[in-house]
Amino acid sequence: MTQFPETPEAEAGPVAGMVADAPAGNWVDRFAPRASRPYLRLSRADRPIGTWLLLIPCLWAIALAAAVDGYRLWDLWLALSCAAGAFLMRGAGCTWNDITDRDFDARVTRTRSRPIPSGQVTPRQALVWMAVQAGLAALILFTYNALAIALGIASLALVAIYPFAKRFTWWPQVFLGLAFNWGAVLAWAAHAGTVPPAALALYASGITWTLFYDTIYAHQDREDDALIGVKSTARLFGTDTGWWLKLFLLATVALMGLAVLLALLPARQPLQLAVALGGVWAFGWHMVRQMARLNIDDPASCLAQFRANRDAGFIVALFLAAAAAL
Repeated sequence: MTQFPETPEAEAGPVAGMVADAPAGNWVDRFAPRASRPYLRLSRADRPIGTWLLLIPCLWAIALAAAVDGYRLWDLWLALSCAAGAFLMRGAGCTWNDITDRDFDARVTRTRSRPIPSGQVTPRQALVWMAVQAGLAALILFTYNALAIALGIASLALVAIYPFAKRFTWWPQVFLGLAFNWGAVLAWAAHAGTVPPAALALYASGITWTLFYDTIYAHQDREDDALIGVKSTARLFGTDTGWWLKLFLLATVALMGLAVLLALLPARQPLQLAVALGGVWAFGWHMVRQMARLNIDDPASCLAQFRANRDAGFIVALFLAAAAAL
């Protein structure tokens, strides 16, 4: 295993080197060896919500594809490997993001405690760490079929572009959605060897879901972003954010419902279809509940509702898994 030199940690909270928006008492700060902490923080291992949000569309795809043609033992490996791959690729993507954004991050209150701007890790060390994570993820990808491998390689373009999107468009959340939900297409291909229209509809629903939750997330940095010229949907929508969130909510539910109908209507099994659509309905109500609790002018509220999307996504995954078992 590659050994990384221990680097000085900046005082950013109760624990030396702790990132400002990391949950208190996270496992990295409590249990990880001291020398590994800056690298794990670089990968956001101390903030696992991103890994969940990357994994969940994969689980949707595995479950809905299995509802079409049945579970296989291979699906167990798919679920486990997607979990490991989500952790690794989220880590590699976040590392790349922090390398490209290191100057911006140093000027934003919430992000200046990250490992690169705080001096815990150098950009060169970060590049090495990114390569290690991407290499391990590639070993997992190469256990899949040829179509899934090709899709996995293609996703690297989206990962590479995303950190730069906020420099040239007010809609960087679209690029995040394209990258974060690619697993819906890849996992379906790994299960079935094809990418049917249902998989594309599921992918599209994930993109609009990302627009919903990442617009909420971006409101935390709205004022700092305005000062340094970083674009986001939060800045674009401003006081109209509530209206846009409702639009994204409706689009997400409609597209996910379409994915279920495209996948399951041909089988003509009403109970299976009802269970799957029940998950879509419950997902939509969870998003409504988030909006009712959201205060876009309170960063703590934004972060809490952003994190609530892990549970929202798992609702769909559980309902689709139950439908596949019928």
